[in-house]
Amino acid sequence: MEQNNGTQVTEFILLGFAGQHKSWYILFTVFLLTYVTTFVGNTGMILLIKIDSCLHTPMYFFLQHLAFVDLCYSSAITPKMLQNFVKTEKSISFIGCMVQLLVYGTFATSNCYILAAMVVDRYVAICNPLHYPMVMTQRICIQLLVGSYLIGFLNATINTSLTFSVNFCESNKINHFFCDESPILALSCSNIDLNIMVLMVFVGFNLTFTVSVIIISYIYILAAILKISSTAGRRKAFFTCASHLTAVTMFYGSLSYMYLHHGSPESLERKKIGSVFYSILIPMFNPLIYSLRNQDVKEALKGIRKKCF
Repeated sequence: MEQNNGTQVTEFILLGFAGQHKSWYILFTVFLLTYVTTFVGNTGMILLIKIDSCLHTPMYFFLQHLAFVDLCYSSAITPKMLQNFVKTEKSISFIGCMVQLLVYGTFATSNCYILAAMVVDRYVAICNPLHYPMVMTQRICIQLLVGSYLIGFLNATINTSLTFSVNFCESNKINHFFCDESPILALSCSNIDLNIMVLMVFVGFNLTFTVSVIIISYIYILAAILKISSTAGRRKAFFTCASHLTAVTMFYGSLSYMYLHHGSPESLERKKIGSVFYSILIPMFNPLIYSLRNQDVKEALKGIRKKCF
C-alpha cells in the first residue's frame, strides 16, 4: 500500500489504551483470565451440546454456533492484545491487520443474525407450539445458520476491502487495541466518504433488520405468554427466553454505546471501553448466562458430572 511520499505501509502500531504502559501487568492479567474463561466456557458449551442428546434441538443448535462465533471473534482480538501488553513494539503486520478485521467483522456480524434466528425459534416454540416440529426443521435451521455466516462474511469482505484500498499518510499508528475500521480510516489521506457511507449502510441495515426481528418476535412472545392461564406455564415460557433476552440486551446495548459515542478524544476512549465489553467480555458472559439461567443446560451438566464422578 503506497503512501503519498512513496513509502510502503508494511505494519501498523496499535496504541491500545491511554496510560496502559503504567498498568500493563494488571491489564494483562485481567484480560488473560477473561480470555481463558471465554475459551473454556464456550468450548465447554459446544462440547456439552454435542455430547448430550437432550440438547439436540433447534434452540441449542443455534446456541452451539453462538458459542463458536463468540469464541472466534474474541480470539481474533484478545491474543494479539495480550501480546502487545508485554511487547515493547506493539505492532501488527499489514496483512495481519486485514485478517484480524476480516475475521472479527465476519463473526461479529454473524452473531447479530444468529441471535435473531434464536428469537425466531423461541417465537415459533411459544406462539405456534403445535407447528414447531414442522416449521423449525433441520433444513430451515441450517439455512438460517448458513445465511448468518454468509451475510457476516459478505459484510466483512466488502468493508475490509474498502478500508485497505485507501492511501495512508505519514502515521501508521492506530488509536485502538485492535484493527477496527474507524481508527484505520482516520489514518487515510484519501477521500473516505464512500468508505464511511458503506460502513454506515451495512451497520445500519444489520442493526435495523436484526433488532426489528428481535423486537417484533418478543412482542408476539410476550402477548402469547400473557394469554397462558397457569402461573407455572407463564413462568416456564418466560424462563425459556430469559437467557436469550439477557444476552441480546448486553450485546446490542454495548454495540449501541460504541456507535453512538464518537467525535472527541474522550469519546474515543469510551468507545474502546465499549469495544472491550462487546468483543471481550460478552463472549465470556454468554456461556455463564446460558448455563446459570437455563434448566436444560443445568440438567445436562449434572448428567456429565454423574458420569465423570
